[in-house]
Amino acid sequence: MISTLYEPFRNWSENGSVYILSDMHFDDKDCKLMDPNWITPQEQIEIINRNIMKNDTFVCLGDVGRPQYLKELKVRKKILLLGNHDRRGEYHDYFDEIYAGPLFIAEKILLSHEPVYGLRWCLNIHGHDHNNIEAYKDGCKHLNLAANVCGYTPINLGKIIKSGILSDIDSIHRVTIDHAIAKKDAENN
Repeated sequence: MISTLYEPFRNWSENGSVYILSDMHFDDKDCKLMDPNWITPQEQIEIINRNIMKNDTFVCLGDVGRPQYLKELKVRKKILLLGNHDRRGEYHDYFDEIYAGPLFIAEKILLSHEPVYGLRWCLNIHGHDHNNIEAYKDGCKHLNLAANVCGYTPINLGKIIKSGILSDIDSIHRVTIDHAIAKKDAENN
């Protein structure tokens, strides 16, 4: 169980791990234009299934493509954050939970389809950008999981948290306090 997750999301990890990936674009012919090495949906499913187990939760950060391929994923639970290519009603038969926008799942973790900038107090795990953007931009730490950027391999959320990825991010409370102290010091000088 990932205890740092907010209560409504802890069930994602109650029986297994949480894996995250974005922008699979199953059967999207335009993907070869973006990346000539784009792999087939069957190859993507094989990579995902090699990494996940039947008790795990799979979180897709949007741009699924043809959802029929999702039936081949061997996971307990599937979660979707809608991407810019996803139509709302199209995925209800394939996902257990569907969210329409960015989602804070822990104090310092924001999941989104598109990158969110300016939040220096969180890690933004996202997709959408099919190039490997900077890890930090506008003070916000990013982890880009667009399928072609991360080798079509979902990341294990618990493992990256344990690796210390959040350790250099101050909480919003610390940022607020530091800002108040700096403002008071400026007024006193």
